[in-house]
Amino acid sequence: MAEPKVKYDRQLRIWGDQGQAALEKSSICLLNCGPTGSETLKNLVLGGIGSITVVDGSKVDEGDLGNNFLVDEASLGKSKAKCVCSFLQELNDAVKAKFVEESPETLIETNPSFFSQFTLVVATQLVEYSMIKLDRICREANVILIFARSYGLTGFFRISVKEHDVIESKPEHFLDDLRLNNPWPELKRFADDIDLNVQDPVVHKHIPYVVILVKMADEWAKSHGGRLPSTREEKKEFKDLLKAGMVAQDEDNYKEAIDSSFKVFALRGISTELQQILNDSSAEVDSNSSDFWVLVAALKDFITNEGGGETPLEGSIPDMTSSTEQYVKLQNIYHAKAEADFLAIEHLVRSTLKKIGRDPNSIPRSTIKSFCKNARKLKVCRYRLIEDEFNAPNLPDLQKYLTDEDSSIAMGIYILLRAADRFAANYNSFPGQFDSAMDEDIPRLKSTAISLLNDLGCNGATLAEDLINEMCRFGAAELHAVAALVGGIASQEVIKLITKQFVPMSGTFIFNGIDHKSQLLSL
Repeated sequence: MAEPKVKYDRQLRIWGDQGQAALEKSSICLLNCGPTGSETLKNLVLGGIGSITVVDGSKVDEGDLGNNFLVDEASLGKSKAKCVCSFLQELNDAVKAKFVEESPETLIETNPSFFSQFTLVVATQLVEYSMIKLDRICREANVILIFARSYGLTGFFRISVKEHDVIESKPEHFLDDLRLNNPWPELKRFADDIDLNVQDPVVHKHIPYVVILVKMADEWAKSHGGRLPSTREEKKEFKDLLKAGMVAQDEDNYKEAIDSSFKVFALRGISTELQQILNDSSAEVDSNSSDFWVLVAALKDFITNEGGGETPLEGSIPDMTSSTEQYVKLQNIYHAKAEADFLAIEHLVRSTLKKIGRDPNSIPRSTIKSFCKNARKLKVCRYRLIEDEFNAPNLPDLQKYLTDEDSSIAMGIYILLRAADRFAANYNSFPGQFDSAMDEDIPRLKSTAISLLNDLGCNGATLAEDLINEMCRFGAAELHAVAALVGGIASQEVIKLITKQFVPMSGTFIFNGIDHKSQLLSL
């Protein structure tokens, strides 16, 4: 068996040892192992998830051979859960795999405590009634739940968890934490000791752009009543001053300063989003508070006092044109400030834990250090109960989605998926499941969908006739191509949730394979 660091080399570059360790400790339960569920688990097993439990009471039939790569002809008539488990184990023998030959709907009804043993439950192809019941069970057990469904050329995905906190959100684009417009004393002293008018051209072209911007921002503020450039004209004037400081056309450091001047124009202090987290009622901690909120409470104290309105410094600087000596000195100044801020936060965390009656050392230093480094990028994701979304969606948004040209098809698919479940409850089959009943099923599905819209407060709303016909034509079939896409999305979001890295999807995701589009609905 290959060493984990070799086996998972590429993904370790994305979420690191800590993320991989979280995956290997996790336990996943899959409900229904048709193509959607199998594709989801396949991706997670290859990624090195700790253990899986597959729940499915059905037997493999000929239909499964055409859409599920994890069964073969030798599997016909055998337990689908057992066969899928066996094939998955072949993909990665480090993953522990179990199966339960029972209908997920029966398990939800008769043994709700079964789900409390898992880190996360992936529920595929469940109808609305079972989704609502399972959601309540998982919320009470504090287990993360995701729903995934493929239905003909359409797909549905949704996360359900009371709260999910992310420290390492890893945004694609985020401003470097350089404090060019609010330098601390050590950085200002370092900049003050460097002369921008030095006569040596070699020295001049190796002054770090950070120093150039700190000094120029300070000069600007002194001549503008303490203000930094804010209007378009002022920003242009500031850039012109930088250009005027160049003594040769090949001075890359000044070009870097001009390109990075927007970092000076950024607002000081913290973002509105971070302020909302600090103002959240959960930041008033007690003995039952999570580690995340204890860290937030300490951060709030730091920003108010030691931080002077700023988060702890991240401590890294980008590559830039500079002499080696000055770059190393600058790097050390940033590292020293970040370390001092970390120690201040650590002290506040230990004090907070002691104050609420918990072990002061219960939060590891590595966690506090990661929190400090990512303090500007914290995310708190909260999800409604799916029952609340189904029974009382945000009506203005719902009406907007139904009438907006860009979202009406996605909203129509959402309504018709729910209508199909009502249809199945009333007629004991999904619309279009039997060719002989197709002509009857189309008006029945339309009537069911209109009734659902009326129940939601959208009286008079209609859906496209072509879309209703297509949903009937699908006959609730799981097509492998759609299942692979939905399963890929589901497994990606599972990894985000378990590693607590990157920001998971919020809202209800709808895939429209008819037009090759997707939409995230906030209901």
